Amino acid sequence: MRVALISAIVLINLLFIFVLVRDLLRHRDEIMSEPASSVWTPIAQAVIYFLSTFGISDFAISTALYPKAKWVSMKKLPGTLNTQCVIPVFVMSLAYITNITVGIKTLLVAIICQVIGAYLGPRFVVKLPERVIRNFVIVGLLVATALIVAGKMGLIPSNGTATELYGWKLWLTGLLMFIYGALNNIGIGSYALTMATVYAMGMNPVAAFPIMMGGCTFSVSIGSMQFIKLNDYSRKITMFSVFGIVGVLVAVFLVKSLNTSIIQWIVIAVLLYSAVSLYLGNKSKSDNTASKEA
Repeated sequence: MRVALISAIVLINLLFIFVLVRDLLRHRDEIMSEPASSVWTPIAQAVIYFLSTFGISDFAISTALYPKAKWVSMKKLPGTLNTQCVIPVFVMSLAYITNITVGIKTLLVAIICQVIGAYLGPRFVVKLPERVIRNFVIVGLLVATALIVAGKMGLIPSNGTATELYGWKLWLTGLLMFIYGALNNIGIGSYALTMATVYAMGMNPVAAFPIMMGGCTFSVSIGSMQFIKLNDYSRKITMFSVFGIVGVLVAVFLVKSLNTSIIQWIVIAVLLYSAVSLYLGNKSKSDNTASKEA
């Protein structure tokens, strides 16, 4: 069953790569004119996915960085967050699923439910106005911040030992993973949410990693193909996401462990700053609109 799962991961990601490359070739004359930096974007991808391999949300870091750097519009941010992470998360998922033990039934339920949520999401996201997307992103930043702080303060239990779920715990986890898959599409990352769920269900904390990466490698690849079809993502940032593989491989094979405590406090500060900045930007736009109407 595990071999079949790994084979399915490879196939779905190869399909995504085919869809992505075809789209990049069709729009090759437009890619380099996009605002993302051709120098700093590859470096950012390597750093973002190095940290992501240790469970620090790439969605949160990217959301804090891209609007400030003006690399992508708020409207295309959710699609970009999804498409850019497919290839690096593909590599992560293979590394974690083959090296960490977690019950195959629990893993399959989590993956399938998250995929369904991710598949249904993009067709609704592209219809949302920019202001609504911005509000969702602000909520996502605050939720990620709260969960990181809760983990650091010991408010979320993280000493479980289970590697498999049964009964209501399995059903509830499946429902939550469906919701997380849908939330991915509006720019709310599922890493912190999945970690909190795994801890709350009494599972071994390391089980969060194959569940996170396994669920994401299917859900974001399927959701991202929808964003590509709908032309709602940054091609340039996604093209440079291959440099994220470097960060993943360094983290998995060269840096066996990382003291993330200081990094987490820095991330908390950045997330809060970004949330406040986006809120003030929203308020400023609303005030300007109101004054013009007056």
